[in-house]
Amino acid sequence: MRKKSKMVSFNKVTRVLAGIAATAMLIPMAACGGSSSGSATAGDIPAKGTDDGTTITLWTRSPLERQAKNAVKAYNSSHKNQVKLEIIPNDDMEGKVGGASQTDSLPDILAGDVVRIPYWASEGIFTDITDQIEGLDNKDDLQQGHIEAGTVDGKEYTLPFITDVSVMVWNKDLYKKAGLDPDQGPTSIDEFVEQAKKVAALNEDGVAGSYLAGQSGGALVFDLFPSVWADGESVMNDDGTEATLNNDSMKGVLNAYRELANTDNGLGAGSKEETGATWTAPFANGKIGVMPYPNTSTTALFEAEKDGGFEVGVTPIPGTKKGKTSTFLGGDAMGISKDSKHVAQAWNFLYWLMSDDAQKKVFADNGDTASNIKTLKTAYKDADPRVQTINSVIIDGNGKTPKSAAFNEAFNASGSPWQLLVQNAVWGKSDLKTDNQAVTDVLSE
Repeated sequence: MRKKSKMVSFNKVTRVLAGIAATAMLIPMAACGGSSSGSATAGDIPAKGTDDGTTITLWTRSPLERQAKNAVKAYNSSHKNQVKLEIIPNDDMEGKVGGASQTDSLPDILAGDVVRIPYWASEGIFTDITDQIEGLDNKDDLQQGHIEAGTVDGKEYTLPFITDVSVMVWNKDLYKKAGLDPDQGPTSIDEFVEQAKKVAALNEDGVAGSYLAGQSGGALVFDLFPSVWADGESVMNDDGTEATLNNDSMKGVLNAYRELANTDNGLGAGSKEETGATWTAPFANGKIGVMPYPNTSTTALFEAEKDGGFEVGVTPIPGTKKGKTSTFLGGDAMGISKDSKHVAQAWNFLYWLMSDDAQKKVFADNGDTASNIKTLKTAYKDADPRVQTINSVIIDGNGKTPKSAAFNEAFNASGSPWQLLVQNAVWGKSDLKTDNQAVTDVLSE
């Protein structure tokens, strides 16, 4: 049973993220309609949960491994409970969750791509923790997109785990070689194309202006949707059942990449075939001039820079209209599974991670993006200015988290109608109206 969905921003009051690609399979779940079928119950647990030395299991996706390990290490070092973390390869997550749901063997805490959470929540794999979430003193400061993604019929099942947002990065060394201002990234899609073409014109071996993951629907939404939102346009209707991609902004963005695809060295080799597995590698290897990028991968760039690597610039993703920006508020949300026998202990981990102190220690102190607005505003004053830029795209309130129970099938899945839309528009024969309808056909099923 699929529930109607809507587009949500970071925070209803202030504001709400990375993940990038959910996986390709639509799997059957053990229950339907957003109600837990296991023995788990959250009705009587203490407000802060229970810390009594219990071992708690947690599954998360491999793209966010570093941040997840930081969270678990900090919790385990300060609590009697101990979290046993299992990192699941991104492409295996869907099948593993589906199989475990059928055999009532889900972990105590399950974290997953925020765009996949609406389907999981509607299929009943999480425990209802509405009372606990509503009882949080700082709920309004938390990333609301990750809470609303796991809300079904007014019941709340999830909280933010790891925030990932899309930003624009550029290689300052290549910009200098191309005669560009190394301190000025693109402020519009036209400038993005212009700067990418300047780098392409260097004609250096293996160097290209930009890069695109042409076979990864998840990376493509992460890269391209923000420019549409920056212009004030939408990608779906409010309840997530109809695509609205046939608009001038999307046409402008797709035409920009088509222009680069038709330019020598405009897009890096392999862009058309890129499945997302090596999506960030060409830029990290110093071979790409400018491209949208996940903020969770920028820390590695900054660390490499300290070790003698190329200089990196960071700016919000622009729209077709100069000066307007947005971001995809992605990453992973987490909830207590229907199969957990340690609900109070699992809630203790969730409660702790939502606290201001934990958000600072786990995320801010490690140069990662917190899921708490207050932390973003107060805990990064001495941080790298580029980290502050990344945080600004959340604080300014212009980013969005798309929500639809059919999002994976319409956008992220291999061979999705959205992926085919981009392939046609950038490398083939574009018919945006027809391709938009194909996305709608899946969303409305």
